[in-house]
Amino acid sequence: QLVESGGGSVQTGGSLRLSCAASGLVIRWSIMGWFRQAPGKEREGVASIAPVRGGWSVSYGDSVKGRFTISQDNAKNTLYLQMNSLNTEDTAMYYCAAGPAGTWDRASILPTSYTYWGQGTQVTVS
Repeated sequence: QLVESGGGSVQTGGSLRLSCAASGLVIRWSIMGWFRQAPGKEREGVASIAPVRGGWSVSYGDSVKGRFTISQDNAKNTLYLQMNSLNTEDTAMYYCAAGPAGTWDRASILPTSYTYWGQGTQVTVS
């Protein structure tokens, strides 16, 4: 189970940190990601982190590079998304996702890489 929190309303230029508490899986063994979907638009990959040989791989969507940071607290089994310099284009429902456990070649923001999805948390930037 994946439970997102931390969404809300914020002004342009502001920041939010989203959290995703996982149960029933160990996030440090799995590929984890954040996605978002705005009304009338397709689901968009935002950020991903995956275990790879020798460490971790991280990937970001082009629209959030340099502004968003994905991280995880393995002791809390929780995934985070720090979002800075928010603008109105970031308004969307944000979803946490988890894929199969294992060693990956690289992180992936493709939805097909993921098996489990949270219910989402709304982020509104005005």
